[in-house]
Amino acid sequence: MREGWKWSCHHCAIWSPLQVKHYRRRMTSYTPAEAAALSGFSLDTLRYYEREGILPPVARSAGGHRQYSEADLGTLGFLKCLRETGMPIERLRRYGELCRDATTVPDRIALLEEHAAAVQRDLDELLAQQSRLDEKLAWYRDQLAQPEPASLVAPPLAD
Repeated sequence: MREGWKWSCHHCAIWSPLQVKHYRRRMTSYTPAEAAALSGFSLDTLRYYEREGILPPVARSAGGHRQYSEADLGTLGFLKCLRETGMPIERLRRYGELCRDATTVPDRIALLEEHAAAVQRDLDELLAQQSRLDEKLAWYRDQLAQPEPASLVAPPLAD
């Protein structure tokens, strides 16, 4: 490639239709297998999410094959975040429904705020458990550091 050379729409004018189709496909669409690999979802999950309305309908090729776009992958990434933070399928379905209507942004905000609050509660609980675990580890390490350690039978659990 020549130095200083840049892409422009004018360069596409000299490409054959097959080259343009291949270039567009590589830049803007992904096969179901590629979308699955990039999103971390299985092919079955991708089909299920589309069938259930969690994911908007995916574009199809002339032959009827699904073609996932960058936008679809972005949506899948956010759905993965919601799923991995514990959002139930029925709430994902509701979110998918809301996203198909431009007038529902306040409802989407409410749904996501509710989920964010649930995630925060879960985090708070995990942090409390982590603190308790750290205390137990400190007690065991302290016992090992003693010249004559006490019996390493666990002490009674405090309330």
